[in-house]
Amino acid sequence: MPEQVVHVVDDERAMRESLAFLLESAGIKTHTYESGPQLLRAAGALAPGCIVTDVRMPEMNGLELVRALKSQDVAHPVIVITGHGDIPLAVEAMREGVVDFIEKPFDDELILAAIRKALQREDVVSGQRAEAARIKATFEKLSARERDVLAGLVAGKANKVIAYDLTISPRTVEIYRANVMTKTGAASLSELVRMAMLAEFH
Repeated sequence: MPEQVVHVVDDERAMRESLAFLLESAGIKTHTYESGPQLLRAAGALAPGCIVTDVRMPEMNGLELVRALKSQDVAHPVIVITGHGDIPLAVEAMREGVVDFIEKPFDDELILAAIRKALQREDVVSGQRAEAARIKATFEKLSARERDVLAGLVAGKANKVIAYDLTISPRTVEIYRANVMTKTGAASLSELVRMAMLAEFH
């Protein structure tokens, strides 16, 4: 898995550099951006990790950035940094899916703990995305008939019902089912269903 990066967005250079120095000192790789639009321009190739953004910036505030990231399907966990008067904005950002907010002036250990927690979460999500991609690739290798049988199994249908729906014999369904289990490497029907759900197979 690629090395995780904390993407720091802040229009104040001193703030960007001090946060980057803190993270680098803790062994955490960082990349800094002076505005939300600058981060968004790199969104398509953003290294895995998390995003730390100031909530109040002139060109695009942190809340607008969070919404723009969502619209571009960027799933990185986001932490917002707020000034004392920005709590309502931070609460609104939490409603938009931000994982945490840190009030300035913040304690170094507090923000490091929040970032490490966000990176752990992203690690899990990245692992799930990689597994989903692997499963999708496996499902694409199934024949059209095997996919039909898989769809019936995922829908909770019995072999006889799948056979009736597809106008084939129950024995033929069993053969296709066995082929699907072998090709996907699923050890049980429940595992096969879990794989289908993770890959969003319908």
